[in-house]
Amino acid sequence: MTQTSEGVDGLVRQRLRALRLAQGLSLGDLATRAHLSPSTLSRIENGQRRLALDQLVTLARALDTGLDELVEVQSEEVVSHPSTDHGQDVLRWRIRHSPDSVILRQRVTGPPPAQNRMRAHPGHEWLVVLSGTLTLLLGERRYRVGTNQSAEFDTMLPHAFGAEGGPVDVLMIVDPEARKGHRGDEAP
Repeated sequence: MTQTSEGVDGLVRQRLRALRLAQGLSLGDLATRAHLSPSTLSRIENGQRRLALDQLVTLARALDTGLDELVEVQSEEVVSHPSTDHGQDVLRWRIRHSPDSVILRQRVTGPPPAQNRMRAHPGHEWLVVLSGTLTLLLGERRYRVGTNQSAEFDTMLPHAFGAEGGPVDVLMIVDPEARKGHRGDEAP
C-alpha cells in the first residue's frame, strides 16, 4: 500500500499527539521540553503549521522516541491467516514480532490422558477456554477451567489436559521454549 505525503504527515501529527497524551504531557509540558511555544506545538499537531524536519527531531527526542517510529508507515499485513495441522482440530498463528511464539486454537474432545502420559518441557503456556470445560492436570493437581477462564503455567511441571463433558475450544499462547517441547509431538 502506498501512502501520500499528506497521509504520512497526518500520521506523524497523530502520533505526536498520541505520544504526548500517553505520557500525560500537556501542550505546555512538551513545548517546554522541545523549546517551542505551546501555540506552535498546537498548530503542528492540528496541521495548521508545516512540519519541519528539525522540529520533528526535537519533538521525537522530547517524547523519548525515535524519528523512525514517528514516520514509519505500516507496511506489513495486519490480518494473518492460520495454518492447519492436518488430521487435528488445531489452528496455528505466528506472532509477527515474536515468530517463535505461536497462538493455537485447539478443539479438545477426549479426556485427559493418564498421569504417566503427562509431559514436562522448558517454557511457559497461557490458555483461555473459549467454550466448554477443560480439565487441566498440573503435576499432582487437577483444575477445571471453564468458559472465559484462563490458566497460565510453567511447562516444566508435568501437564496434560482434556475435555470434560463435551468438546472444548481452547486458545493458547505458547512461548518459544514451550514450542520447542511441542515440536517433539510433531515429528514423525
